[in-house]
Amino acid sequence: MARFELKLPKMGESVAEATVTNWLKNVGDKIEQDEAVLEIATDKVDSEVPSEVAGTLVEILFQKDDVVQVGQTIAIIETEGGDVTIEAPKTETATAPVAEVIKTVEVAKEAVAPADFSSSDKFFSPLVKNIAKEEGISLAELESINGSGKDGRVNKEDILNYIKNRGSQTNVQHSVNSVQQKVTPKETTQTTQAVPVSVNGADEIVEMDRMRKLISKYMVESVQTSAHVQSFIEVDVTNIVKWRDKNKNAFEKREGEKLTFTPIFMEAVAKALREFPGMNISVDGDYIIKKKNINLGMAAALPNGNLIVPVIKNADQLNLVGMAKAVNDLGNRAKAGKLKPDDTQGGTYTVTNVGTFGSVFGTPIINQPQVGILALGAIRKVPAVIETPEGDFIGIRQKMFLSHSYDHRVVDGALGGSFVKRVADLLESWDINREI
Repeated sequence: MARFELKLPKMGESVAEATVTNWLKNVGDKIEQDEAVLEIATDKVDSEVPSEVAGTLVEILFQKDDVVQVGQTIAIIETEGGDVTIEAPKTETATAPVAEVIKTVEVAKEAVAPADFSSSDKFFSPLVKNIAKEEGISLAELESINGSGKDGRVNKEDILNYIKNRGSQTNVQHSVNSVQQKVTPKETTQTTQAVPVSVNGADEIVEMDRMRKLISKYMVESVQTSAHVQSFIEVDVTNIVKWRDKNKNAFEKREGEKLTFTPIFMEAVAKALREFPGMNISVDGDYIIKKKNINLGMAAALPNGNLIVPVIKNADQLNLVGMAKAVNDLGNRAKAGKLKPDDTQGGTYTVTNVGTFGSVFGTPIINQPQVGILALGAIRKVPAVIETPEGDFIGIRQKMFLSHSYDHRVVDGALGGSFVKRVADLLESWDINREI
């Protein structure tokens, strides 16, 4: 018999950990090669971990809701007839240091007690509270800070300045936080929240699922991080509508793919980003990172109502056929829950189609750390003034709104407005005789 270590596989360039959401096999169960053993979830997608060998599951090292690092052993599978035994990680050498660390934590806890900011009569923003928790600032300390905000409120700069000038107590608490995260990460990160009670007895109270909680967290953080500004522009897409109506059946017959409006719009956005590289950047503190590749995220609604953003890599290098295939592939796999973690990584700019649900325009929230997101409104037939050499007249045109949200910390109105205007010009100049 041989023992095989089932490890958490690498799931993408920037994915370092995952949460165990469900074990599909129990100890003692037989497992076939490539059969799924457990389900995991990253901060973007859910996926399965298959076994690389056939055998019997003899040990489970992580339970449901545990966080596992990429490369860590999560289970032991016993195989038959194997000659190579991969030993499980040794933990004896870590016993003494861990005991010492736990002792240090207990001593430090007596000196520094955790703060309960909910008991304060003063208002503190979520950002300030999070910084205070990370830095081990007590409630008394937080209340003693002189705020420079409205009505004396403590803002980000106030608390950062306090931390900068703080005494040795900060170093003690930093040690406590660091040790606690290494020894008992679940105890230090989980908080107990009281379940709300239905006053009239008729209201239904449902806890958010994991993805909804993550979306909520990211959206709030984005608004707190970026100075959101919007620009709106109306676009005449009559030629695009006529061209698609003329070519969609032949395209589907030839390529086996549906031709929607989305790849047409994505192609225009990719071209505009190539001309305006200032929109294809990200922000890291006081630094701007200019992205070499143009990777377009396309926000997609899932059947359960949640949102996910798969990414089209190197979108500017695709022709319209390639773009259509990429859009359809990612969209179909998103609906089926078959996206891989790497499918949602590396985006440099995002496009969301609010027109799918009939919205004329919207004010989308930036997908951090990107600096812009474009919302596509619904295409509508509207009366419009048409200019001709013989004079102006009123006609029926197909029009839509483009809504561009951008980060005013690094993108000024000239760049944000010029970019969305360029996207509009590319769409309005569409060649109705274009071959595909």
